[in-house]
Amino acid sequence: MILTGMEIKRMVQAGDITIQPFNEDQINPNSYNYRLGPKLLIPQYTESEMKGFKEIILSENGFILKPHVTYLGHTYETLGSKGYAMSLIGRSSLGRLGLFLQVSANLGHTGSCHQWTLEIVAVQPFKIYPYMRIGQISFWCNMGNAETYDTGYSCHNDPEISKFMKPPTRRDLSSPTPQDTPSP
Repeated sequence: MILTGMEIKRMVQAGDITIQPFNEDQINPNSYNYRLGPKLLIPQYTESEMKGFKEIILSENGFILKPHVTYLGHTYETLGSKGYAMSLIGRSSLGRLGLFLQVSANLGHTGSCHQWTLEIVAVQPFKIYPYMRIGQISFWCNMGNAETYDTGYSCHNDPEISKFMKPPTRRDLSSPTPQDTPSP
């Protein structure tokens, strides 16, 4: 079950949802419009591979995204809840212009509360600005016992690169367990 905009406001006031800073003008019928934070990670390539990211601070003059490149930004607001699961998605008005957010990872687990990393892809040159309303978050009731998630990517407020770009951990290198192995 999804929360309505007025229920989101009520849960923020009750302390069950965190939206900081909160602006009532950003409430939608079933979501809250979040803004783009000022940091942007730009992928850096050699001829054969991606070598990492360069961080920039967006200026008030904006930044033009190149088509078909995955940039990493972040929400300006700290967003989360210990009682609700979340979904971060783009805004249809920007999507219709060719800007896509959260290309693969729109689920916010119950318990996560931070400034979220945004996966930003444009299909044509697209100018973004710091603090622009770029996406929306919705809150969902859990069915069953909710376990809170406060590890992994939920520990970061700045744009966070993929764990696959970091040296592998012992867990990443471990042998598959029987439940990980597909049956014939």
